[in-house]
Amino acid sequence: MAVPKRKMSRSNTRSRRAQWKTTAAPLVACERCREQKLSHVACPNCGTYNGRSILDV
Repeated sequence: MAVPKRKMSRSNTRSRRAQWKTTAAPLVACERCREQKLSHVACPNCGTYNGRSILDV
């Protein structure tokens, strides 16, 4: 198992962690109403998922 031989300095640690950025989730168009929605999630506008009506909107 890899173990560091020396303590990593605070500036090196922080500059390494600065690369951990979050990105916005990609949106896709709903098949029925063409509104933007998260993929693999029921559409909040029309309530459909995979071509079927799931939610009562």
